[in-house]
Formats: sequence, C-alpha cells, structure tokens
Amino acid sequence: MNKFSFLLCLAVILCWGINDALSQEKCVNTEAEAAIINNDISSAKLEAIARAKWSAIEQVVGTEIKAQSFVQNFTLVEDVIKTKAGGVVKSYKIIDQKNTADSVNVKINACVEPASAREAVSQLGLNNSIAIFIPARKPGRSGDEFEETNILSETLIGKLTEQSYTVVDVAPTNVLTASVIENAVRSGNSMTVRSMMYKFLSNLIIIGKVDYTISTKKGENIGYGLSMPFNNVTVRLNYRIIAKNNKTGNMEILSTGVEQAKGLANNVEDAAAEAMKELAQNLAPAILDKIAQYIKGNTKKVAIKVNGVNDIDTVVEIKGMLQSIVWVSEVEEKQMGDFIVSYPENTLYLANSIKQKGNFKVVNFSPYSLVLDYQK
Repeated sequence: MNKFSFLLCLAVILCWGINDALSQEKCVNTEAEAAIINNDISSAKLEAIARAKWSAIEQVVGTEIKAQSFVQNFTLVEDVIKTKAGGVVKSYKIIDQKNTADSVNVKINACVEPASAREAVSQLGLNNSIAIFIPARKPGRSGDEFEETNILSETLIGKLTEQSYTVVDVAPTNVLTASVIENAVRSGNSMTVRSMMYKFLSNLIIIGKVDYTISTKKGENIGYGLSMPFNNVTVRLNYRIIAKNNKTGNMEILSTGVEQAKGLANNVEDAAAEAMKELAQNLAPAILDKIAQYIKGNTKKVAIKVNGVNDIDTVVEIKGMLQSIVWVSEVEEKQMGDFIVSYPENTLYLANSIKQKGNFKVVNFSPYSLVLDYQK
C-alpha cells in the first residue's frame, strides 16, 4: 500500500469515528404520569410513556424551559412526538409502572440521539420568546466587577415584556458566563447562540457586552482654569440580535452594532449607572423595531377548517375568537367554517390556544392546517 492510499484509509476511518461519536446515543432514566379517563388504563399508559420520552429528549438537550410549560394540552405535544421523536428516541424499556385509581406512572430508560433531540426541541421554539444576556463591566468600590443582571438588561426586559413578548433572562440560570458571551460577540460563535436557543426554546437571542471608560474625572482640569465638577463616564455596548429563520432553519443576524451613552455624577459608580439608563432608553425602540420586523417576516398562513358551522352568527363568533388569540395578526374568512389565519409561531401553539377556548376539539393537526370540531 502506498503512502497516499494509507492516508486516505486513515482519513476515512477517522471520519467514521467522528460521525460515530457525534451520533452516539445517550440513555437516561425518566418518569411521567398520565390521568386515567373512563377507566382506559392502556391509553393512560401510552400517554405517560409519550411524556417520559419527551422528558428524555429534554434531559439530553438540557432545556431550561420545559415544553409542557408552553403547551398545557399534552395530546398536541404527542403529535410533535409522533413526527419528531420517532427518529430521536431510538429505543426504550419500561423500568417500573405504578397504577392508582386516577393515574398511571411509568419510569423508563430511553436512548436518545442528541443531534436529533436538539432538532426536535428547537421545533417548539417561540418567535416571541426572547433570551437576553448582556453582562456589564462596571466600576465598584473594590475595583471593576461584572454584573450579569444590570440596569440595561433589566430595562430592556421591562420594555419587551410591556409589548407582550416572553422574555427569558439568561443570567440567573448560570448557563453562560460573561467571558463566553464576550468571545461569542467578538468571534460570531454560532454554537453558543444555538445552545441558548435549545436551552430556552427561543428563536431570538439578544447578546452583548457593556464596558465603560471614565471620559473625565471629577476635579480634572478642563481648561480656562476650570475643573470638572462631576465624573463623566461613557458606557459602550457591543451587541447582536440573532434569530432563527423558520422558513430556512438557518440563524440570521438581525442587527449588530455598538451603542454608547454618557452619565454625570459625583462618583464613578453613579455616573456609570446614569449612562446605562440613558443607553437602555435609546436602545429599546431600535430593538423593538427589529423584533417586530422579524416576527412579521416569519408569519405564516394557517388554514383552519371548523366543522359544525352552519350560520353567520357562529362564523362571526369564531372569527372574533381567532382574532383575539395572542400573535394572530389577521383572520380571513374563505367560506362557511373555513378561515386563513396569519400566525408567526408553531401551529402547535395556535391549536392549543384555540382548544383552551373550550368549545373546540382538534381533529387534525399539521404545520399549516387545523381541522376542528365546534361544540356548541
């Protein structure tokens, strides 16, 4: 065998080894419970197993926010499991099962493929859920210190929450550190951002880093025999707004930039705080505009067919109900019981919101269509 052939074989073996490692299954123990309805123990057991499988997927991915907290009606989550979990949970076995008068509890050992699990969980990401992590270097009495929750991040979270966005403050979770974010902002490291999206079921991330400089010190000569009466501090923010394009599945940089503001105060700490407040007020409108454009660009049309609609009053009632759902931007009536709804999120959430109204049963579910039974 010549040298070239040997190197070629070695490369192939190494590739196989790498692919093997990347696709290696991870086996975990999880448990879940389901209610017994109409004495149907078999159905309750199947639902409990489905819940346990999804818990295994979330455990492997390491999500900080559980899918169930977004979707109260678990039968809809099962539809996602049927289409996604089939290629994710490679095998499972029941370790234990406990039946009570009202419920079935199962404990399983499930083997999950991590890459597929991350993809499955990412399907439940919300466009209107925003993860924020903007650590700030600030002056302290004992020298410089990093604040991971600060005036800027808190102000932005408040402004976004006012607009009905779901905001996740990454700082308290200890998932990332300021140094990791600094490197991600400098290098454009997509893996860090993708990891945040998986963990927080968010399709939009705002990451950045705040630094400060003392532009003019209190008492410093500023000319003409005058001295500076206050400390003048400048704070600068390097940031990126990164979002997942639901049509292509790729991450896109919505905005990137450097913003700054100045603050005056007797001591350096207070001056930096004033500058942070000013920076937050100036930055919030621009960020809100970018997010609104992103959501508008990712809005899709969902066909909704409602069975059992046979009069105009019911059509008007259902149309009003659909328009009242959060993030529905438009409802178009096609014919009796048929509607086209403009919605920016996973159709799973739209189906769940409709089901919560109480008069509807989901008969058929797909990413771009819903069939419902209307129950007067």
